Order: sequence, then structure tokens, then C-alpha cells
Amino acid sequence: MKLGKAIGTIGGLTMVSRVLGFMRDMLMSRIMGATMAADAFQLAFRIPNTFRRLFGEGAFSAGFVPLFSQRLHREGGIEDARKFSEEVLGVFLPSLFAFVLLFELIMPAFVWALASEWVDNPAKFDLAVNLTRITMPYLLLISLVSLFAGVLNSMTRFIAAAFAPALLNMAMVVALIIVPEGGPKTAYALSIGVTIGGVLQTGLLWWAARRAGISLRLRKPQMTPGVRQFINVVIPATLGAGVYQVAQFIDTFFATRLPEGSLSYMNYSDRLNQLPLSVIGTALGTAILPAISRFIDKDEPEEAAKVQGQALELAMLLTLPAAIALWVVSVPLVTALFQGGRFTLEDARITGNVLAIIVSGLPAYVLVKVITPGFYARKDTKTPVKTAGIVLLANIVLNFVLIPPFGIYGLASAIALCSWLNCVMLYVILSKRGHFRIQPWLWSRIARQAVAAALMAAVLIVLERVFADWFSGSTIHRLIGVSTVVGAGGAVYLLTAFAIGGMNRDDVMILLRRKKVSDK
Repeated sequence: MKLGKAIGTIGGLTMVSRVLGFMRDMLMSRIMGATMAADAFQLAFRIPNTFRRLFGEGAFSAGFVPLFSQRLHREGGIEDARKFSEEVLGVFLPSLFAFVLLFELIMPAFVWALASEWVDNPAKFDLAVNLTRITMPYLLLISLVSLFAGVLNSMTRFIAAAFAPALLNMAMVVALIIVPEGGPKTAYALSIGVTIGGVLQTGLLWWAARRAGISLRLRKPQMTPGVRQFINVVIPATLGAGVYQVAQFIDTFFATRLPEGSLSYMNYSDRLNQLPLSVIGTALGTAILPAISRFIDKDEPEEAAKVQGQALELAMLLTLPAAIALWVVSVPLVTALFQGGRFTLEDARITGNVLAIIVSGLPAYVLVKVITPGFYARKDTKTPVKTAGIVLLANIVLNFVLIPPFGIYGLASAIALCSWLNCVMLYVILSKRGHFRIQPWLWSRIARQAVAAALMAAVLIVLERVFADWFSGSTIHRLIGVSTVVGAGGAVYLLTAFAIGGMNRDDVMILLRRKKVSDK
């Protein structure tokens, strides 16, 4: 498997989507600000996205990709894989439709459960209910996208699935351009844009699957052996993902009890945190799961461990400088991107401080994406459920302990701490089972990367002071200042890491020449 090429393809196209996402958020922050309507839309967007992560991403991929890959690479070939996909679709689609319909009916009660404090402001509460009813069909659409993406990724066709999120961002940018007034009107336009974006994504992935030779028909729902096997794998994964999503809803519950604008602050800081997480972590996780599954299926555990080792090395090489940069220049970065219009300097300062706290958990977020395929490829979805349960309890306790004295900063701290707890537990379990251990050479390389990252931090701190006047200028001046500081820091990191052995030759080729590298 050309892991470098796969990661480059997924990461590059994900970067395109993220750039469009930043264009969307830069427009949204200036048009919507951190206002009542902005918070209502953030809740309406968060609810289907949280369920999407439950049904349409981790849990579904954990069950579908290994089973589809097995059928694709065995005697039955593509026909057997297509039949399995149609059987799953026949059960998956009606179930999702019923779920979405149920939530459309009980939406006022569900919004009240998350944001009961908003009942005292009827306009805000009613707006949140109406907006969420508009965005909820996105869950059905994006879950179908996940099915088609699982098909394509198993066939090592990553382009369409990696590009699809860009269509959502395009639809939302168009909505902001058409309805730039701000307030409830723009919030309604954005919600409609979310659903339209889901339609566009589904259409793209359906077309890409057809071109790949997988034209799926909608079958009558039947509990075939393949569907039973899928359910047996996916239910534990759904329960495990469900714990994580319950934690997301708990975070939302606490955020709605903080001052107005808190949901917006959390959203914009998380958007910046999600950039390296998606470009690096998601790309790595997506690329290595089919590979690990194939090696496990062929009873080659050493090769599976090599893939995870290579992925972890690349993850730390790229994540450490990203986390350091986001931590040091958090406030100037947020100011450059989001301040303006209705989004004030104080809004940017609070968002930047939240970002600095959240990114302390960024390496752990990315490492989890590298570690969990080691469980899923072995069809072990129960262990992540158990660790997720512990993390959920820890998250609840930390929220109660940290939020009263520290407010939104306490909420951000609980998120970062829980990410490290999850990462450490998963790695220790995988290591004790003998499936994957960080070898001495890899520990040595990570230590050298940490040294390079520390030097980068020192350079960034100095340059931040040198360019201080630029950060208080126009948007263009702010962007130039931040780009210069981050670019210089990144150059120092890469040169230092290369000089002291923090990266190898193949890593350099991936980063600078996009060389196609095979597994080590």
C-alpha cells in the first residue's frame, strides 16, 4: 500500500475543504457575530453533526470497511462486496429515516434537554428548534455519504470522499453571500445551506461509486447473514461512539448555561483545532484502516504494526508543530481570521484563549485516530466502548469541577484532559495485547521532534512580540503577520527536525516532493 500517497491525497483534499470552511467561518463571524442567532444556529448545526459522528462515521466505518474489504479481496470479489453493500443499505436507510422523523417530532423537547436555560428567551429557543428541524435531514444524507465513502475507501479510491465536505462549505458560503443581513434571516439561510450541502455530497459520492463499478440498488430490508455480521460489529462501535457523542451533548449542555456567545466561541476555536485533526488524524485513520484490515485478514500482524508505526511517526511529525503554533499564536490567529463586523476584539480574545487550551489535547486527538484502527481491524469494537465509558464519567466530573471557577476555560480544559485519558488507555491496552508497541527507535524520533517543537515555540514567542503591531492592524496586516510568524516557526521546526534526526528521508519526500512511498 502506498500509504504516503493515500495520506497526501486525503489530507490535501481535506485541506481544500478546511480552507473553504475557514472562508465560511470568516464570513459567518463577521455577519453573525457571537449573538443570540449565532448561538441558535451553532446548536442547530451541532445536533445533526453529533449524530453524524455516531451513525455515519466512526461506528459505521468500523463495521462496514473491514467487512466490505474482506468480501472485495476474497473469491466473491466485487459482486459479493456489492451485494453486501446493498443489504446494509436496505436496512440502514429506513432506520435512519425513522430516526430523523422521530427527532423532527420531538425536537422542542430535545432542544429543551440541551438548552433549557434558553426557555427564558422564547425567541432564541423557538429559533433553535426551527433551525434544527431544517438541518436534521443532513444526518440522513451524510450517513449515506459515509456508506459510499466506505465503499470507495475500501477500494483505495479516496478522492471523492475527501473532497465531499467542500461541497457543504460551498453551500454555506453561498447562503451567507445571498443573505448577509445577519440575525435570524441569515441563520435560516445557513440551515437551508446545510441540507443542500448534504444533497450535493450524497450526489457526488453516489456518482463516484457508480464510476468505481459499485451501482447500489435499494433492496427490501432483510436480516441476511451479512447484515447480522455487520450489526454484530457495528452495535458495540455505535455504543462506544455513543459515549463520545453523549460527552459532546454534555459539553453543549454546559456551554448553553454559560454567557451568550459561548457556543460560538467553542465553535470557532474547535474549527481551528479540527484543521490539523482532520488533515492529519482523519487522513491517517482513513488510510490505514483498510491496510491493517488486509494484513490482519492475511495473518500478518507484524505488517499491520508497521503500518501503525509509520502512521504514528507521521502523526507526531506533523501534529507537534501544529499544536505548538496554535497554542503560541492563538489570539493573534483568531483575531486575524474572525475579528471584524459583529465579532469584536473581546470575542476574539476569549476564542483565542479557548483555542490555546483545547490544542493542548491535539496530539492525543490525532493519536487516537492512529490507535483505534488497531482495534477495529480486529473487529474489536467493545474495548473502545469500555474506555469511552471511563472517559465520559471523567468528562462529567471535570465539567462540574472546572466550569464553576473557570467558566468556558474550564469546559475547554475538561475536553483536552479527557482526550489524553482516552489516548493513554487505548494505547496501553493495545500494547499489552502485543498488537502494537512504540519501538525504541520511534520513541527516539518523537523525542527529537519534541526538541524541534520546543525550539519552534521559542522562535514563535519572539516573533509574536516583533510583529505585535501587525496584529492590531487591518485584516490583511493581521493575516500577513500571522502567516509570517507561523511560516518562520514551521521552517525552524522542519530544519531542526531534519538536522537532529526527527524525520527520515521518506518523510521529507512526502512533505516536499509528494513522493510515493511504500510501507516500511
